Amino acid sequence: MTTDTTTKTPEAAAVPPPGVSPARTRATQGHRRLLTRRDRFTLALMAGVPTILHVLLVWVTAIASVFLAFTTWDGIGFSSIKWVGLDNFKQLLNDNPQFWPAVQHNIIWFVVLILIPTPFGLFLAVQLDKRIRFSRVYQTAFFLPVVISLACIGFVWQLVYNPDTGLINSIIGANEPGHYIDWIGDPHLNLWAVLIAASWRHTGYMMILYLAGLKSVDPSLREASALDGANEWQTFKSVIFPTLRPTNTVVLVVTIIEALRAFDLVFVFNKGAQGTELLSILVTNNIIGESSRIGYGSAIAVVLLVISLAVIIPYLIATFRKERRA
Repeated sequence: MTTDTTTKTPEAAAVPPPGVSPARTRATQGHRRLLTRRDRFTLALMAGVPTILHVLLVWVTAIASVFLAFTTWDGIGFSSIKWVGLDNFKQLLNDNPQFWPAVQHNIIWFVVLILIPTPFGLFLAVQLDKRIRFSRVYQTAFFLPVVISLACIGFVWQLVYNPDTGLINSIIGANEPGHYIDWIGDPHLNLWAVLIAASWRHTGYMMILYLAGLKSVDPSLREASALDGANEWQTFKSVIFPTLRPTNTVVLVVTIIEALRAFDLVFVFNKGAQGTELLSILVTNNIIGESSRIGYGSAIAVVLLVISLAVIIPYLIATFRKERRA
């Protein structure tokens, strides 16, 4: 009577069972070795904490603002919150003399940003895309205002617009007594003065966006256009610019957001008074201060949110439909 004993060698033990590929087995074993319990906890912490902060600071506050827009609250104790329905909106539309000028100024802000710095930023991007000498230096110089905070930009332009020692008045000779031009205090000039500073910063932002879009254009398109005998302008108009449709969508959305959230420059210049009223300034003035009207300020914030969504959502829907059809 014989007994067969089978001894498994290391090579035999490493052979996977039938139906399981060796690559999958090695991947599973490697995954188990790499992702320990500590690693999983670290990944959950790295992904969970930003998500929680985003939900609390963005979504919860946005929903709370919508709710508070239909209430009256002085910010002291939750028991003082009283439901008033649409009274805040009625008062805002009918009894606030600063509301409609603020809406008009926000619209002017958007129109100026879309008509002046956006085409100029596209022009700079096209020129820098030609790989001219010192292009990196030019990119840094034009993009530097975007890196600097808007508050610092406001302080710099305050010095430029100073009626006594400012650069502009010194150049045009308007810094003498009786000939002063008050760029910040004059309600007919201060909004346009702020828009010049905003356009100076916005140009660099648009340049970087369009430059990134131009870098993604297939070089074969330009070569084919050159073989067909098209000049530089015809190539840009008929070949390059249509391919920048996704970039144009981003540019439009960013410009709308920049126009609606404009706050820092105006607040540094003159705190949104005397011709520079904006919706964001009205929100701040009603929520922050001794006579805090959080419900009323939230109603203005909701109007600002509705305006932004009413412009952005239809354009995005139309753009996505065109892309699907294409």
